[in-house]
Amino acid sequence: MTKRIKLRTLLMGGFFTLLFVGLIFRLYWVQVVKADFWSAQAMKTWITSETIKQERGMLLDRDGKVLAADALAYTVAVGPKRLNELEQKHPEWKLTDQIVAKLREVLGTGESDLRKAATSKKDNGELRDQREIRPDGWKVDKAVKDALSEFRDSLRKQTGTNDVGLYFVEDTKRYYPNGALASQILGYESKEGEAVIGLEKELNDQLKGEPGFIKYQKDGTRTQLPNGELDFKQAINGNDVTLTIDRDIQFYIEEALRKAYEKYKPISITAIAADPNTMEILGMSSMPDFNPNNYWDYSNNQAAFRNNAIQSLYEPGSTFKIVTLAGAVQEGLFDPNEMYMSGRIKYTEKDKPIRDYNYTGWGEISMLDGLKHSSNVAFVTLGYERLGKERLVNYINNFGFGQKTGIELPNEVSRPYSLDYPSEVATAAIGQGKVLVTPIQQVTAVAAVANGGKLLEPHIVKSITNNETGEKIVTEPKVIRQVISEETSRKVGDYLEQVVSDREIGSGKLAYIPGYRIAGKTGTAQKVSTGGQTDPNGSGYAKDRFVVSFIGYAPVEAPKIVLYVIMDEPQAESAFGGTLIGPIFKEIMGQSLEHLGVKPNMPKLEASSISAAHTAASAEITAKVPDVVGMTVSQAQSALKQKNFPVGVLGKGTKVLQQLPKAGSVMPDSQRIYLLTATQQGGVPDLTGLSLRDAIEMCSLLQVPFTVDGEGYVTSQKAAKIGSQWTLQLTLSPQGQQANDQDDGSDQDDSSDQPASE
Repeated sequence: MTKRIKLRTLLMGGFFTLLFVGLIFRLYWVQVVKADFWSAQAMKTWITSETIKQERGMLLDRDGKVLAADALAYTVAVGPKRLNELEQKHPEWKLTDQIVAKLREVLGTGESDLRKAATSKKDNGELRDQREIRPDGWKVDKAVKDALSEFRDSLRKQTGTNDVGLYFVEDTKRYYPNGALASQILGYESKEGEAVIGLEKELNDQLKGEPGFIKYQKDGTRTQLPNGELDFKQAINGNDVTLTIDRDIQFYIEEALRKAYEKYKPISITAIAADPNTMEILGMSSMPDFNPNNYWDYSNNQAAFRNNAIQSLYEPGSTFKIVTLAGAVQEGLFDPNEMYMSGRIKYTEKDKPIRDYNYTGWGEISMLDGLKHSSNVAFVTLGYERLGKERLVNYINNFGFGQKTGIELPNEVSRPYSLDYPSEVATAAIGQGKVLVTPIQQVTAVAAVANGGKLLEPHIVKSITNNETGEKIVTEPKVIRQVISEETSRKVGDYLEQVVSDREIGSGKLAYIPGYRIAGKTGTAQKVSTGGQTDPNGSGYAKDRFVVSFIGYAPVEAPKIVLYVIMDEPQAESAFGGTLIGPIFKEIMGQSLEHLGVKPNMPKLEASSISAAHTAASAEITAKVPDVVGMTVSQAQSALKQKNFPVGVLGKGTKVLQQLPKAGSVMPDSQRIYLLTATQQGGVPDLTGLSLRDAIEMCSLLQVPFTVDGEGYVTSQKAAKIGSQWTLQLTLSPQGQQANDQDDGSDQDDSSDQPASE
């Protein structure tokens, strides 16, 4: 028995001895061998880290007005656990139902999604303390938060409890205070914090900054230990970027483009305004556009995110004739008084001729009048015959076409070209064919014509300011090359001014603004056919699809702004650059010049005549059409000419039976007033002798449906009554009698062997 007790004692003693030795070894292993590891693990428990969020740099206009900045935002959340507690105690309150109904009303989130959030559980089956309402309740603005906060206050009064299971988490988001203004330039930052398109993406490294952090030791209640270690890094805010954009000019552009987009329903309409002396972009827009504050609403309209000013290529049409003109003047090949025969030109024996837009031309006219009319024959003569391929290509290249401009916006495009055949050289001279251009290339080239011949690199970033150091990096004008001489620049400006100032035959007369010297050029380019109706001579161009444009600068003597407006496939019966784009150009240019402090240069008059001069100047812009019905033709013409309205007489009667537009209408003084002295069947006047464009305008004014057979000028007409509606059938012929009234100079050529170009 004693031995058994001793044995058991020995075994127990050995066991405890081994246990004690193992414990000592374990303590040694933890405290000495693995000391660093376990110390680090302990620190993880004692130390907490919090991120200090930086502010993204602002985007500002040239005068410091905010275009994009970080703003306070709120994320809406519900508390499933708290709602369940309250529902259990007070089911009659129906809190979940009330909150779901209100969130659905304010945020637009579906009821099923809201109920799912209000009953959300963790993986272990427990109800969550908090669940955010995403995406609709994520980073909402203060107005939404205030509406829901007021609702929450009403629930608190109803229940007598402060926590009703509806919460707001403070956050920040990117905010664009001007809505859609300059949206394609700015781009946007998504709710996830990703910079998407535009300058937000291109300048992200400058704008984003760096987050900071704070690390400190804590106790079990997460309170910082007074003598604990502290590690801190200050957040670095992003740099502020000042753009060359003038917010007011940007607004003028977008207001005018939006009206035209709604009226003509084109694929797109784009405009660029720039200072030709520095190539700073003052405004740039393309419709359709989008609002970056709610970019997700435009996910089904990707065209809204496309900046056509730098991302779309076009056959420019006759605005490109400025390049041909500048080259010809520089080489001494353009004599404004030289006479030539307009109508058509056969530049090689085997190639089809190129015709003027009105098919028969204007007879023998001067080269300057050819410019005013935008005669294709004149510019094929200058570009193909006189400059020749080598020199024409040299000027096209020197003006910057076929290469990117280098503007700071992302995704700029450009397309190389080659003119391998005589037809390609001839059509390039009039702005059609293989030379495709972007609007920004077009503006950069014409700015060189305006500023004395210097091709400048365009810029949209004026300066970048480091918010930490105050250092500012300023973008200076960059001259690429001298393209033409200052003397050539001056001469070309004088010639282009007459395209606008000649109120009779100038193709750009609708862009005329009294008191300002404006140089400009219209453009109407047929588009390559993609399966629709083609040119009757098989040129491969669509008969009814056009790109219309207008480019110009002012004032000619000291240019402050160059402006380009281009519309792709307007839905209009009369698709001409001068007719459609001229008034848009005029509206933007007039407002911009006034904003820039450029005053109109009116003749100095005696003090007693100032009021009358002001009235006359206003009448040159718009005037009220007088009532001349019942007058003799001569009396009516006299009354209308006192208001500066051009007059067209239809019929051989002696008295005015009807006038269009009607009396009392307020019209631009460039609007032709038609006097109807005789009518045919259906009450329609005799349109014989009118060009197709004038006939279309008359039918539009009369609101008479019509059909057209042939091309050129009206040779006969027939009115047919379908039900109670008269329809006019017009027969046209190229050999028909030319109308007495001059055309407005638009170069659409539905019947040319080569593509039409205004």
